[in-house]
Amino acid sequence: WAGVAALVARRPRVVWAVTAAGLAVAAAFTVQLKADGTSQTDVFLTDVDSVAGQEVLAAHFAAGAGAPAVIVADESSLDEVLAAAQVDGVASAAPAVDETGRVRTADGLVEIEAVLEDAPDSDAAVDTVERLRDAVHAVDGAHALVGGPTAVQLDTLTTSERDRAVIIPIVLAVILLVLMALLRSIVAPLLLTATVVLSFGATMGVSALVFNHLLGFPGADPTVVLFGFVFLVALGIDYNIFLMTRVREESARLGTRAGTVRGLVATGGVITSAGVVLAATFSALAVLPILFLAQIAFVVAFGVLLDTVVVRSLLVPALTIDIGKAVWRPSELAKVRPPARG
Repeated sequence: WAGVAALVARRPRVVWAVTAAGLAVAAAFTVQLKADGTSQTDVFLTDVDSVAGQEVLAAHFAAGAGAPAVIVADESSLDEVLAAAQVDGVASAAPAVDETGRVRTADGLVEIEAVLEDAPDSDAAVDTVERLRDAVHAVDGAHALVGGPTAVQLDTLTTSERDRAVIIPIVLAVILLVLMALLRSIVAPLLLTATVVLSFGATMGVSALVFNHLLGFPGADPTVVLFGFVFLVALGIDYNIFLMTRVREESARLGTRAGTVRGLVATGGVITSAGVVLAATFSALAVLPILFLAQIAFVVAFGVLLDTVVVRSLLVPALTIDIGKAVWRPSELAKVRPPARG
C-alpha cells in the first residue's frame, strides 16, 4: 500500500481524473438497465413445473385465463362497469359466480373477473390493467377498484419508482449530514458523497452490460436498483469513514498531503480485505436459481470491490491530496499550515 500511496501522491490530478473518467463512462451505461420488472416465467433461472404449466395454459386458452384481473364495484353499477371493462387486451369480462352459479356479491359490492389476452405477468398485461383501471374508474358512482396478480405487479413497479425518487435523496442527505458532523467540514463530505454516487452509477452501468449482453437476463426486478443502492451506499460510507477519519487525524499532525498518504497506507489493507470478504459472501447468493438474488449478488459483490479497490484506494485519496487543506473547510484544520520538512 505504500507503493499505491506513493503513486497517488506523485500524480494526484492524473489519478483522480483518469479514475473519475472511467467511472463516468461505466455509469453512462446505466440507461441500459431494464429494471422495469420481469415476467414470473423469467424469475427462475432453471426449469420449474409452474412455468411449464403456464406455457401450456397460454397455448390452449387465453394467456391470462389462470390469473384474471379482479374488479370490485358497486352492485348497482354492474352493467356499466362490464361495458367499461371491454378495453383492448381484455378477452372477456363477467361477474364472478359462487359454487351455485349465483353472482358473487357482498355488502352491496360485486366481483367481476376480467380475463386478459396476454400472460398476466407480461408488459402487455400491465398496460391492459392500466387501461382497465382508467376505464372503470371513469364510471360515475361505481367506486370500482382493480386488483389481481397483474395489478399487484403494476403497483409494485409504480411503488418502486416512487421509492427510488424519495428514498435515494433522503439517504444521501442523511449521509451528508453525518459526514459533516464527523469530519467537521463541508467540502470533504460533499466530495465523499459525490464519489459514492459515482461508484454506484458505475456499478449499475457495468451490471446493465453484464445482465444484458453477458448473462442474457430478460430484465431486472424493479427493486434491484433500490436494494443495490442501500447496500452499496451504506458500505461505501463505512469505508469512507474508516479512511477519512484516519486521514483527518494524520493531517492534523503531518498536513493534508502526508496525512492522506499515511492514512491510505494504514487503512488500505483493512478496507480492501473487508471488501473482498463481503463480496465473496454476497457472491454465494448467485448459486440460487432466482433472478433477483443472482442480480443482487453481482451488484453488491462488484460494487464493493469497485469501491474498495478503485474509489477508496485511488479516487478519494487523489482528490484529497489535489484539493489540499481546503478539503477540511470551514474547520480550523483547513487553516493549519503543514509542518516544515527537515
